[in-house]
Amino acid sequence: MKVVAQSASVASGGNWHDETTVLHGDAGLASDASVVAPIHYSATFRAGTADEFADMANTPRHPGFYTRYGNPVHKRVEAILAELEGTETALLMGSGMGAISTTILGLLSAGDHVIAQQRHYMSTSKLFEEVLPRFGVHSTIVDQTDLQAIAGAIRPGTKLIMVETPVNPTLSITDLAAVAELARPRGILTVADNTFASPLNQKPHALGIDIVVHSATKYFGGHHDITAGAVCCSRELAERIWTMHTTLGAVLSPMDAWLLLRGLRTLALRMERINANALGLAQWLQAQPKIEQVFYPGLQSHPQHELARRQMTGFGAVIAFSIKGGFEATSRFVSALKLATHAVSLGGVETLVVHTAAMWAGTMTEAQMQAAGIEPNFVRMSVGVEHIEDLKADLSAALKGDPQ
Repeated sequence: MKVVAQSASVASGGNWHDETTVLHGDAGLASDASVVAPIHYSATFRAGTADEFADMANTPRHPGFYTRYGNPVHKRVEAILAELEGTETALLMGSGMGAISTTILGLLSAGDHVIAQQRHYMSTSKLFEEVLPRFGVHSTIVDQTDLQAIAGAIRPGTKLIMVETPVNPTLSITDLAAVAELARPRGILTVADNTFASPLNQKPHALGIDIVVHSATKYFGGHHDITAGAVCCSRELAERIWTMHTTLGAVLSPMDAWLLLRGLRTLALRMERINANALGLAQWLQAQPKIEQVFYPGLQSHPQHELARRQMTGFGAVIAFSIKGGFEATSRFVSALKLATHAVSLGGVETLVVHTAAMWAGTMTEAQMQAAGIEPNFVRMSVGVEHIEDLKADLSAALKGDPQ
């Protein structure tokens, strides 16, 4: 059965820059003359004849049959995301973890072996370490910065390697091209979580990765008002993942898909400002006497800076840093911030800050946090689009303990 075309190539031919793709990559999919895409807020769609209904029902990912299968707004967003990531197609889901879990469950079976990173987003780690073993899928967890460890973990039954770069929350980097070179000759699929970079800063598929996943909640939405996930890959893989998606039902609502489409329109503008702000703040933080260490791939002090420069064109919103004085001093610092908002997530227009050890203390053991590189005085900051001097003033006052 033919998969409904999801690539933006009909509109752009792959010749546009990303800044143009986010605005016009879905132009060939317009259903009317509206400048702004309409919201197709319908769970189900009418067929004109019995034959038409049968065709709709038996066409994978049909955008006008039932919204769990697809929706016209989904199709427009998917076209843009596929073009940005350079893949044949894309799938939308209700959250980033929905995208990751559906992808993994759609591609693996009992008896399969997978390789995952020592440092992943917490829920991704739980998927590999706690959930998959219940279904007979075995995982080997390796240090993602050690290619020999990845190569040494490969077995005859290894079917998939999952990577994430930059990694949450320590911002270490995984060599995407090297992982792809290890996997592809052996017929092993590779999946990369590109959430922390975005396709404007890093394109894993161009480096040989088979499947690229995102928490679209972050940069793509850009305004902290939706949860969404995306999978970018070949049409053949997408159909396999979509089949699992219709079973699990992690569906993105038409309204959230429309908000996601609206967020994508300004992605390039926001990323330009965010990249500049984050690099400037990371450099400024390094010079502050109460800062113990700063972790940001754009800094020359980052141990994998040269690798980051090779596979990234920008370094993203997230800065991690440690405060002198331990847990209590870090807690006071985060509580004293006035402009930066104390909240989870990343990639939006507002700057967000979390005390990482405090956030995950209830869901991770001390040993798990140590394995993930989360120290008691660790702060994760997602830099927004505010004026950088105002952000510096807010951080400076909180470091000094001055009232504002």
